[in-house]
Amino acid sequence: MQNKGLIKLFAILFGLVSIYQLSFSFFANKVEDSAKQYAKANVSDNNGRALARYERKYLDSVANKEVVNLGFAKYSYNDIKDKEMNLGLDLKGGINAILQVSVKDILIGLSNDSQNTTFKQALKNADEAQKNSQANYLDLFYDEFEKLSNGNVKLSDPSIFGTKALRDKIDFNKTNEQVKSTLQEEINTSINTAFEVLRSRIDKFGVVQPNIQRIGNSGRIQVELPGAKDIDRAQKLLQSTAELQFWEVHTNADVQNFFFTANAKVAELLKDDSAVEEVKDTTKTADNIDDLLGESADSTNVETQKNLFTYLYPNVARGPQEVSPLVAQARVQDTAKVNNFLHNKEVRALLPTNLKYTKFLWDYKAQPGADGSEIINLYAIKSNRKDKAPIDGDVIADAKQEYDQMSKPVVSMLMNASGTKQWAKMTAENVGKFVAVVLDNYVYTAPSVNQVISGGSTQISGGSMTVTEAQDIATVLKAGKLPAPARAIQIEVVGPSLGKESIDASMWSFGLAIILVLVWMFLYYGRAGIYANIALVVNILFIFGILASFNSVLTLPGIAGIILTIGMSVDANVIIFERIKEALNGGKNLGDSVEEGFSIKGALSAIIDANITTLLTGVILYTFGTGPIKGFALTLMIGIATSLFTAVFITRLFIDGAVAKGTSLPFNTGFSKNWFKNINVEFLQKRKIAYIVSGFFIAVGLVSIFTVGLKQGVDFKGGRSYVVRFDEAMKGNEVAEELKTVFGTAPEVKTYGSDHQLKITTAFKIDEEGTEVDEEVQTALYNGLKSHLGNTTYEDFKPGFEKAGNGIMSYMKVEPTIADDIKQAALWAVLGSLIVVFLYILLRFRKMAYSIGAVVAVFHDVLVVLGVFSLLYKFMPFDMEIGQSFIAAILTVVGYSLNDTVVIFDRIREFTEGKNTVTANLVNKALCSTLGRTINTSLTTLLVMLAIFFFGGDSIKGFMFALIVGVVVGTYSSLFVATPIMFDVSKKEENK
Repeated sequence: MQNKGLIKLFAILFGLVSIYQLSFSFFANKVEDSAKQYAKANVSDNNGRALARYERKYLDSVANKEVVNLGFAKYSYNDIKDKEMNLGLDLKGGINAILQVSVKDILIGLSNDSQNTTFKQALKNADEAQKNSQANYLDLFYDEFEKLSNGNVKLSDPSIFGTKALRDKIDFNKTNEQVKSTLQEEINTSINTAFEVLRSRIDKFGVVQPNIQRIGNSGRIQVELPGAKDIDRAQKLLQSTAELQFWEVHTNADVQNFFFTANAKVAELLKDDSAVEEVKDTTKTADNIDDLLGESADSTNVETQKNLFTYLYPNVARGPQEVSPLVAQARVQDTAKVNNFLHNKEVRALLPTNLKYTKFLWDYKAQPGADGSEIINLYAIKSNRKDKAPIDGDVIADAKQEYDQMSKPVVSMLMNASGTKQWAKMTAENVGKFVAVVLDNYVYTAPSVNQVISGGSTQISGGSMTVTEAQDIATVLKAGKLPAPARAIQIEVVGPSLGKESIDASMWSFGLAIILVLVWMFLYYGRAGIYANIALVVNILFIFGILASFNSVLTLPGIAGIILTIGMSVDANVIIFERIKEALNGGKNLGDSVEEGFSIKGALSAIIDANITTLLTGVILYTFGTGPIKGFALTLMIGIATSLFTAVFITRLFIDGAVAKGTSLPFNTGFSKNWFKNINVEFLQKRKIAYIVSGFFIAVGLVSIFTVGLKQGVDFKGGRSYVVRFDEAMKGNEVAEELKTVFGTAPEVKTYGSDHQLKITTAFKIDEEGTEVDEEVQTALYNGLKSHLGNTTYEDFKPGFEKAGNGIMSYMKVEPTIADDIKQAALWAVLGSLIVVFLYILLRFRKMAYSIGAVVAVFHDVLVVLGVFSLLYKFMPFDMEIGQSFIAAILTVVGYSLNDTVVIFDRIREFTEGKNTVTANLVNKALCSTLGRTINTSLTTLLVMLAIFFFGGDSIKGFMFALIVGVVVGTYSSLFVATPIMFDVSKKEENK
């Protein structure tokens, strides 16, 4: 081997750089461990929120202090935190969300809230079309508008987009196609604005290494906040539009008579079933009587008859001293019912003329009630026909968190010149009355105006507002208003407790897998195995060093990808060692045998082909995958490059050194000396039996798939999935029945890991939009499980912060629209990888028979794995969902199967080179000569995967099970499917 000195220098330098980069993760972990110890010393009751607060306090105190001194450089905690390896949500906890900026709201805004019937109907039709389409919203709207207008109305009409605001860009002469192009530009500008606003908010959130990126031109923005513990706070920051408004307020004295008449009307409506149906039809969210009442109404029993005051407690003013902006109160869980009643047409018809446009808004924050429930205040806002506030938030020039005279946190706001004039006028007109400050349709404060405020300054304050809340409000106001609401269409939350358990289990299984591989290589190859082991350890160092250097994110599937590359690294050494053994057995000396083993004509050709096919699979995965799949693909591709380098160059450095010293290298031990010698199996003669066996298993699997089906994960079908931990052992079927009362239908409930942990999946209200819907579903889950939660409060039950007992450990929500997109991308990933690999093998081997054999074998493997999952998912004690991770597993199986097949094909090509025909004897000989490598690699890879399967985290068991089945089936198919198919097709081609 030439340039040994250069390779040694590169390996040493790269190893030192990798150690240097990884050292920052080590030092950061030490500081964070100290922070955890400090927090535990100051918190006696193990409260997660308090622990997080003290941890943050400690880390803030050392943020800019020197914590590492390497002699040539000094680093603060902030410095090392920026350089440490990024951990994904599944290892660190946090929140990952895909936000959809509402293109519909952007269009409505651009049209100045057009009331044109064709425009409004086109929007409505586009909403329906979007449920079953992957097209972008503007295209759907445009198509619907073209159908409805039939050339009679143009988009440039003054009643639609020919407005004063757009007159420089859209005039009446513009065609619909030209207007559409302008609208796309405006939409792109709005989405860019939303992106910048969100990034500004996230930068001030306080997590290290946040990630925010646009997803193509879809109007979707992906935000990842690893390590975020306060999930509520994160979601509010991400989805708050920051629409600040100042409104005049009706008092309780103004509306109390309305409440009394409304109470009687609601009672009347609830007595009459037909009237109930009308309530259902005229409200936005009530889908059935149970949604409306929470339980069935008994129209014959007056004593149990429900009315408005069953859920709403009016604040009655008995005299001038009791006049207040607070008009009523309700329990948090009853707010949806109250909203339904107050939006009902018959109820609103009771409003007197002076209250005709009143809108009822809730306080931004609930307070604990006397009975332990949470109580929230209701306000009556003086709205108007256009629902236009007297003053909007765009007049705010600056906002910051400060303290009032009572040392309570407030948000101080300074208005621009226009806002100052408007604010002076508004306060002058309302001296002695109340004015509400509303942010995103929640009332933050409704103070009494004592005098005219002419300086353009005001405050948002609340009796229970925390410093963090005040800081967040100031942040969103300074960052600016989102041009349109950003709705979380996909969200994944992993609590820090589950993240810590996952990384502990992963590191344990990872270490065990490495030890098993090292021991096996030593037992099988002796001294040569030690050299391969050194190369393997260097390979692992390089992989982690590269990930740390480029700030790549390490996830659980990423760790699986690293472990898979370990198997491939071992595979490369096994191929080389087996070729060297063949040469030694053929009578060549050690030096010539080593030269042959590492040559292109020896093992190198097969190694390169096998690695390229797997690399192509990784590229397809990275291109079409999202989230964890990208992490898996990235580590796989990095691992392929480092495995190739270490197996071919590092291992050879040691072997060449041993040869130069005259060291004996038999490439076996007493344990493995006679393994796979003189094998003469007639594989092709058994191909008909293999075809029958494979056909039987595929047929059984397909019957199961078409009858029983597959268990689709929420990322493929949409829905919400919660992993909930309990202090006691739970039975899934019993919990499902209990939750049926709050969800309407029984959710899917299955034990997740231990019997103290359940995975609960439901499609309840998944088609409904609005940030409050997520909270409603989570509240319903809490109420349904309350009997099993002991003294756990709703705040402690919610995801986020470390859990000492009961609570949500992780949570995932995927709306049906993006679920379809994910499924389609997964399908393209599988098809794309098959096409690319087919073309590569055709290009490399120059015969269609090789490509057909390889692709048929891959289809065989995929169908068998799918069949196994369909047959077993109801019986296995772990998740066997078909989702993004399963697709990653399938594509890994494809890569592994092709790797195995290509090595065999490479040997067949070598044996048949220069011959006019492919004979059964030559093919059998090639299969027998590679059998040692095939079984050795498969056993090594299986050892690794079994270690992860049994000792890794619960969330990765289904993924690893698919890989284990795939490796077994892939090994079988390369011998009994791919090669026989190749042989049969070759014979047909020869006969033609």
